[in-house]
Amino acid sequence: MIERDLVGYGATSPDPRWPNGAKIAVSISLNIEGGGESTLVNGDAVSEGMLNDIGVPTKEGVRVPLVESVFEYGSRRGAWRILDILDRFKVPVSILGVARAMEQNPELAKACVARGHEMVSHGYRWIDYCHVDEATERAHIRKAIEILTELTGSRPLGWMTGRPGPNTRRLLAEEGGFLYDRDSLADDLPYWVKTEHSPFLVVPYSYESNDNRFNENSGFATGEQFFTYMRDAFDVLYAEGVAGAPKLLSIGLHDRLIGRPGRVGGLIKMLEHMRAHDGVWFCRGIDVAQHWRTHFPPKP
Repeated sequence: MIERDLVGYGATSPDPRWPNGAKIAVSISLNIEGGGESTLVNGDAVSEGMLNDIGVPTKEGVRVPLVESVFEYGSRRGAWRILDILDRFKVPVSILGVARAMEQNPELAKACVARGHEMVSHGYRWIDYCHVDEATERAHIRKAIEILTELTGSRPLGWMTGRPGPNTRRLLAEEGGFLYDRDSLADDLPYWVKTEHSPFLVVPYSYESNDNRFNENSGFATGEQFFTYMRDAFDVLYAEGVAGAPKLLSIGLHDRLIGRPGRVGGLIKMLEHMRAHDGVWFCRGIDVAQHWRTHFPPKP
């Protein structure tokens, strides 16, 4: 049984002591998933129905070329557009790379690391692991490590399944070698959890400060709406930092979503707004994890 913690840090969160007295830490993640999604090409029984940008539901037993092409756009064009923008603003990010996707576009995988970004394992496949048996999930974890290590020259130290199962974190701790995972939406600061093997660090992710809301009825219709939401989130947390309680703003991007020409202007405006402020720490997940492990080690 997975224990739940509904208390967290309570009324007074700790001062994270971000480097150089930063008022806010901004950790951006770029999801690269095309080729790892559900498709008959990967031996699946169904086509992908999640975040496919054209509203086509899951279909059994057939390939859906239009859905596949949405994911292909991200890998072929969207990712490169976003990487160039990140270069322009000198912002390092975490690449949430699905291993099956990355092995089909090794040039992109290598370029991400060469540009100073962190390769986080986003699993071997971009699927829901809630009902995947333990042996298969363990094998997928090991396969993802092997593929990403071979592609980038270094072992991934961070992990995010995205749709984890009840065994995921325990299996990661059992495998060893990971400094953190991002499979939580539970806080604005990192925190430690207990596993059967050892304390495990969680650097929270976000599904609300995330471009996946372009695919939700109540979400974003334009890049301007994306920018407005991200600006508001940044401004609130920046003000909390000025008042003495700095936080972590986690932002999720997808190459096939924000990477479209009609949306990416919102990302540019967001980065312009953030760069106009002093005391902002742009950091990768591994930077946050190493900082937290140094300054806030797990309690005995």
